[in-house]
Amino acid sequence: MALPYKRIIIKIGSNVLTQADGMPDVARIQHLVDQIANIKAQGKEVIVVSSGAVASGRSLVKVSDKFDAVAARQLLAAVGQVKLINTYSELFEKHELICAQVLVTKEDFRDRRHYSNMQHCIQTLLQHNIVPIVNENDVISVTELMFTDNDELAGLVASMLNADALVILSNVNGIYNGDPKDAASEVIQEIDNSTTGFSNFVTTQRSQFGRGGMITKCHMARKVAQLGITVHIANGKTENVLTRLLNEEVVNTRFLPKKTASGKKKWIAHSESYANGVVQVNEGARAALTSSKATSLLLVGVTGIKDSFQKGDIIKIIDENEKLVGLGIAEYSSEKAQEQLGQKDLKPLVHYDYLFLIPEIE
Repeated sequence: MALPYKRIIIKIGSNVLTQADGMPDVARIQHLVDQIANIKAQGKEVIVVSSGAVASGRSLVKVSDKFDAVAARQLLAAVGQVKLINTYSELFEKHELICAQVLVTKEDFRDRRHYSNMQHCIQTLLQHNIVPIVNENDVISVTELMFTDNDELAGLVASMLNADALVILSNVNGIYNGDPKDAASEVIQEIDNSTTGFSNFVTTQRSQFGRGGMITKCHMARKVAQLGITVHIANGKTENVLTRLLNEEVVNTRFLPKKTASGKKKWIAHSESYANGVVQVNEGARAALTSSKATSLLLVGVTGIKDSFQKGDIIKIIDENEKLVGLGIAEYSSEKAQEQLGQKDLKPLVHYDYLFLIPEIE
């Protein structure tokens, strides 16, 4: 039976789009575009998050060894992004479809106004039946400004656009219960919110041409599923993987979603690097927050304030062992919170509606 998704984010990884020598695999891109066109013909909305700019640049320019890694990446991305988007444009034109380039940086997700502007732009493209092709702007994204990888970017886009599903195309069939190279290992076909212990069997090795790895995919997929969006991890080199996945005809790992979260909570979920302050809570508060009951963060459970923040800022919530418990929007400043620390019967420091709890995967 076909999966009932209406709005789908498709993330195409570097290892899917590149050949063994690091050059772009145009035949693979064409095959994926053909499938996306088929999906759109069914009345579904598709947003593509595509790697491949650096690989495309590598096919055009030979970079001198005297350049450092960051400068080389910037050069290859600047040249390659033009070729990559032109390749997509030419291939979509064969299906009488238009695509649009959307280049973003982490900074674009930090400010709520920028976030809303980008959300509105992509929604307008979808309303005009245009396929957005989203990629990180590697020309200006360096060091702390970079996403962990395009998996993180895809998760942000899926959350921002209230997608029904996020499909991550990698070079393996999904999450295995052991080493994928071991014949005894099998793909875990469904992962729900109670599944933990990924680090026991998921490799931390990064992909050959990308910046991420399977453990980062697990972290991101769990977070996105917590926000009410189904996440699939599948092999992008499998024949007709997208159309077969949507018809439930191909092996993949599906992260089952929890109930849909609000748009504000989806933004908060991806705001860890933008937090302006940290509050530490005792074990009782941590237990209350992570219970099945919807609970706000009260000052009676806060034991310490680290770093200053203002009302409306994103703050981190950590436990007694300094492990991150959640993220939320502060209802008042750190100065006021410090004055009322430990007191009862006060307005919550973070209301549940503006609180995102970090899912366990270890």
